[in-house]
Amino acid sequence: MTTIATTVDKSKTAESLKVGKRLVDLLDQGESLKAIEELYADMVNVHEAMGPSDAPDDLPAEAQAAHKEGLVSKADVLKSNQWFLDNHEMHGGSQDGPYPLGDEFVVFMHLDCTPKVGPMAGQRMDMKEACIYKVDNGKIVESRFCYWMEF
Repeated sequence: MTTIATTVDKSKTAESLKVGKRLVDLLDQGESLKAIEELYADMVNVHEAMGPSDAPDDLPAEAQAAHKEGLVSKADVLKSNQWFLDNHEMHGGSQDGPYPLGDEFVVFMHLDCTPKVGPMAGQRMDMKEACIYKVDNGKIVESRFCYWMEF
């Protein structure tokens, strides 16, 4: 049996809570691009449950190019988010959280949308995901999006 020792610096919970509350407030107002501009560090680690290599073969090239993983610039995160907004009809959504612990917080997101392109084009989706964010010096430095989709 392998035991992994981890520690959580609970003194950072207040900072994570503050950033998380601001993120949820902006998302509730439909201001996802403003949230990225204001809250993300210049470089951020981005991890998706389904990355570019998991995309279906018939996903348009611009969709694949919009989804970058690993250490990416804030500008690339903005481009990816803008691509999503431009290529999905939004019917609604909600955020639940934040739930902070140490330098991280979780937000549960629900998205009701219809893609305009790709294999799911024209099919309304009810998407739920757990989003895990890491904060350093008041900025989001890592985001992990946990979900799964069947194509």
